[in-house]
Amino acid sequence: MSDVIIRSTGLWTPPHSISNAQLVESYNAYAARWNEEHAGEIKRGEREAKQPSSVEFIEKASGIKSRYAIDPDGILDTGRLRPKVEPRPDDALCIMAEAGVVAVKDALDRVGLDGSDVDGVICSATSMQRTYPCVAIEIQDAIGATGFGFDMSVACSSATFALQQAVNAIRCGQANRIVVVTPEITTPQLNYTDRDSHFIFGDVAVAVILERADWGNPGWKVLSTRLKTQYSNNIRSNQGFLNRCEEPARDEDEMLFVQNGRRVFKEVCPMVAEMILQHMSDCSLKPDDMKRLWLHQANSNMNRVIAQKVFGREYADGEAPTILDEFANTAGAGSVVCFHRHNDDFETGEKGLICSFGAGYSVGSIFVERIAA
Repeated sequence: MSDVIIRSTGLWTPPHSISNAQLVESYNAYAARWNEEHAGEIKRGEREAKQPSSVEFIEKASGIKSRYAIDPDGILDTGRLRPKVEPRPDDALCIMAEAGVVAVKDALDRVGLDGSDVDGVICSATSMQRTYPCVAIEIQDAIGATGFGFDMSVACSSATFALQQAVNAIRCGQANRIVVVTPEITTPQLNYTDRDSHFIFGDVAVAVILERADWGNPGWKVLSTRLKTQYSNNIRSNQGFLNRCEEPARDEDEMLFVQNGRRVFKEVCPMVAEMILQHMSDCSLKPDDMKRLWLHQANSNMNRVIAQKVFGREYADGEAPTILDEFANTAGAGSVVCFHRHNDDFETGEKGLICSFGAGYSVGSIFVERIAA
């Protein structure tokens, strides 16, 4: 079986972003209007008034300062509070495929490759915008790749779980070079009337090219991968194709992102730290062997707890960087976007960890080592 390397990565972002200040202004205007419309019920104790949000609240709770979005105008419109998307004809690239293709081509261009050099495409993201045909196959066709393509989803661990599938396929000889692409169009999944979650997500797409190590190209050798899941309802979306058949029909809010943030923090942080340390030990690695942790980008407070537990000490910002200030939570893409943005300073032989965690619960960890040609 062949060893596998990460050859390159690529990125797509929407052209526009939304600051916390813009989001807060929109939410607070909505909340004030809602409170006025329901003043009588609030006074009688039949409803609770909606509390205002603030930039300080968002940054303290999450570390998020801004996010890219496919349609800021629709999100900030207090009469709409969700992105506006025009329907596309069936012969046009869907939104997720369009974003994914840009990220894939960026990754290919960085190492002088063409789509025809790829013989497998895995599209893995929190949610797919349609059931079939697979978005991966649409991307495969758009870039001119051969072989196979398929979609998968493990929520916030979508990218790392897909990377392991790609590694295994290459090791077993089922493909020689695979693209894993994670187009996370997450802003439509948020409830912008909910103070506790309206700020969480941003839109992005990231792509990773993996190939046989024995071809002798520079990159990142995949040393080991590990996956873990444990069922929990603490992060949930009830959106699905059976919704239209349900009687009585669900409220729209039930089909959007919901979470019990405190329980997620309490349960996921130790789960992730323990898995990383055990995986590290099983690979005969030590915390001091890690130059950097590229952690899932959901919450800066969670990352601080996990990184301190893994390193066993206070750590420098560069040892566990964050991209939350620019991207917000990009679900399954976050840890790989962080890797994409923060790996240029590695020398041959230096090691790091890509780690995702989130809904499911799910955790994926991948140890990598910088190698020369």
